[in-house]
Order: sequence, then structure tokens, then C-alpha cells
Amino acid sequence: MAAVVAATALKGRGARNARVLRGILSGATANKASQNRSRALQSHSSPECKEEPEPLSPELEYIPRKRGKNPMKAVGLAWYSLYTRTRLGYLFYRQQLRRARNRYPKGHSRTQPRLFNGVKVLPIPVLSDNYSYLIIDTQARLAVAVDPSDPQAVQASIEKEGVNLVAILCTHKHWDHSGGNRDLSRRHQDCRVYGSPQDSIPYLTHPLCHQDVVSVGRLQIQALATPGHTQGHLVYLLDGEPYEGPSCLFSGDLLFLSGCGRTFEGTAETMLSSLDTVLGLGDDTLLWPGHEYAEENLGFAGVVEPENLARERKMQWVQRQRMERKSTCPSTLGEERSYNPFLRTHCLVLQEALGPSPGPTGDDGCSRAQLLERLRQLKDLHKSK
Repeated sequence: MAAVVAATALKGRGARNARVLRGILSGATANKASQNRSRALQSHSSPECKEEPEPLSPELEYIPRKRGKNPMKAVGLAWYSLYTRTRLGYLFYRQQLRRARNRYPKGHSRTQPRLFNGVKVLPIPVLSDNYSYLIIDTQARLAVAVDPSDPQAVQASIEKEGVNLVAILCTHKHWDHSGGNRDLSRRHQDCRVYGSPQDSIPYLTHPLCHQDVVSVGRLQIQALATPGHTQGHLVYLLDGEPYEGPSCLFSGDLLFLSGCGRTFEGTAETMLSSLDTVLGLGDDTLLWPGHEYAEENLGFAGVVEPENLARERKMQWVQRQRMERKSTCPSTLGEERSYNPFLRTHCLVLQEALGPSPGPTGDDGCSRAQLLERLRQLKDLHKSK
């Protein structure tokens, strides 16, 4: 039935789109049936079996080992709860940290810093596809770290730059963003750890609320509440005015190049509101995301909006970058508005192709949230070629 609905919604958009989305939705039905069978087997298992946890399988890795792998595709609510609320999650993060260091001793991507008038933004490739960042006041030699998940890699960059780490900005609690808080805050005695008090940030010392500003030297960084991926997710906006340059958005797992994060602790309405928060920023704002997902995300965008020329041009550039293992960061919010489907729920093309009809009250906001939810479901099932 889901496949029929998808094909009908795509009437007039081409048979190719219908075939692709029909296959994706058929996969969703099969996956749901498999999950139901698994729950049935668990409900009939003996108490003895429940006491002995099964070893983690490679399919449940939170940090993807292969390009294009969705980090939580095979993860259910039970595993997510274990990962975020128990020591098992921390131990699993440590295992992934060791693996990534062995596989990528120089980082998963080659990055280039951006130097403005007295401010430097340095991306640091960590784990298998994450990015941490150093924001440096080059005159005062002061640094702020964003999501320092690998403290060893971040510390190496601090020493190379010859700066003093005075603050850590944590977007959310997941270990692949917060795992380095302990080691770095212990090593740098004056370092403060900022984040949301709603998100159980490890070693948090300075809780932040929506629109609070952190000042370090000439750096003015504003926290914006963007719940959805987690309840207390924050993004950080570096004001460009003091250094006469572009503003910089450090988006964690809210927004990626041509993508957005999964909604683990919120609703589609919550995530839509958070995305609209960043949509209100200027087109020239630089986007510094928490992961290198560009190629896979643009591939999915091509499925749902194949005639988007801006997406096609960006994909060609990204593929050239990735062939040389170069980072795709940053993009700009102006670019993202032109090809990122999760920022285009107001566009008629996507509404006609995928969106449900407005409700009896004609509530356009509700319609956009439903479209966002549909896009997120399809993205979770998408596999890049």
C-alpha cells in the first residue's frame, strides 16, 4: 500500500522517481516486518537468555566504518538508550576511537583552515567521519574547541597552533561529539565546558540557554537551542562582525551539507522549528557540520529532486573533493537553501512529489512537518550507489 501511495504522489514527476521511491518504501515494509519478528522472538526468550547480553554486531556501530553508511540505521530504541544512558555507550565509543585512530592515523579527510581578520577556524577530522573544530583568536592566542570527540587529535592541533584552550562548546551529549570533554578539561585547568543542561553533557561546567553568548577574546559565539536530534541540542553561531568576515555556524548533528540529523528525541515539528531557526540566518553564513556526509546526502537529494541543477553542480564538486580525500566543509546557508531537501519543505516541487495534502484546516506548518518526516524516513532507508 505504501508503494502505491508513493507512486500516486509522484504522478507527473517521472517513472524513474516512482520506481526508486517504491523500492525504498518496499524496503521499509520488509524492515518493519523483520523488527516485528525480532520483538516476537525476544518476548518468548527465557529469563536466562535475557541476563546474558548478545555481543555487539558490526551492523550496530554508531561510528560508521565505510563511506556512506548511516551511523544509526540498524539501531533501535533499546540500543540508543544503552548508548546514551549507560557505561556501555562510553566503552563502545572508546572502541570506535581506537579503530578510527588505527585506520586513519592522519584523519579521515584533508582539511584546510579558514583565516579571517584575526580569527582562524580549523576543522579537525576525528573518528571515522566526524569533525571537531578549533576557533582561534589569533591575536590573543586563545582557542575554543567545538565537539572535541578525540582529545588526542584536538590536543595535537592545540599544540601545533600554540594556543591556550579556554572553552569547549558541546552541541549534544552523544559520545562522538562529547567524548573528549573529560581529558581536555583535565589537561587545561582553566577550560570551561559549555552545553545544554537538558542534555547530560559530560563534565559540563557552564550551562547555556537559547541565545546565550560566550565571549573569548574577540570571539562572540551565540548558542541557539535546536532540539530534535537530542532534547538539548545546541548549535553555535560565531558572529562575523567583530572580525569583518562571514558568520560561522557550527551545527553539530542538526544540519549537514545537503542533510539533517535524525530525530531521536523529538518530533518532526520540533526538528522543523530547529531547522527554521538556522534558515533565519544570512546566506553568507558558513556551515561547519559535525560529519562528512556530503556525498551520500547529495545522492539522496538527487533521488527526491533529480532536476535540481544546483545539487548537480555541488555533487560534481564534492565528488572531486572526495576522490582526493579532501573535506567538503564549509558550505554556506545560501547554498544549502538551493539543494538541501530538509531546508526545502516549503518548495512546491517537493510538496508535489512527496508531501501529504494539507489538513482540513489548511495548516501549512503541519504539512511541512509531515513532509520533513517523510523525507527523514526515506533518507534513513536510502543507500548511496
